[in-house]
Amino acid sequence: MKDLRHLVAEFPFSGRIEAIYLRPGRGKPVLARAECRALEQLGLEGDRTAAGRGSSRRQVTLIQAEHLPVIAALLRRDAIDPGQLRRNLVVSGLNLVAAKALFADQPLRLRLGPEVVLEITGPCEPCSKMEAVFGAGAYNALRGHGGVTARVLQGGGLAVGDAVSCAPAGPA
Repeated sequence: MKDLRHLVAEFPFSGRIEAIYLRPGRGKPVLARAECRALEQLGLEGDRTAAGRGSSRRQVTLIQAEHLPVIAALLRRDAIDPGQLRRNLVVSGLNLVAAKALFADQPLRLRLGPEVVLEITGPCEPCSKMEAVFGAGAYNALRGHGGVTARVLQGGGLAVGDAVSCAPAGPA
């Protein structure tokens, strides 16, 4: 029988980047992109977080594509535009919450495409602006479905359609 340490490190399938969004500034419209560059310790080039000082735990935000229909159902809508959620990457086929390491001595890494490596740093809770976008109750509809935050450990190019995988970090 496998123990918990073994189970949390096992990801048998890869996911996929479904969409890329950049937020050029606070309150500015989100820009959909087919590709972008991840900048080590900064975020995504062209996104407002990449202009920061680095070392933030919130350099990139990701949301689970499979949660979009759940959010839409909770908001009593047929569908929602993921760009309205203001997350950078929409990922399908891989449980992003499970990509957050449970054990400090057993870090997990998210690999996106051939170059980019991220570390999931925590949940990406909704903000009060979601009420303005989706109406009353949107904040609570998004709780638990807002995605995750990450830090860029290794930069490089990203594109819609790129594979997303999770595995234990290699030796330091």
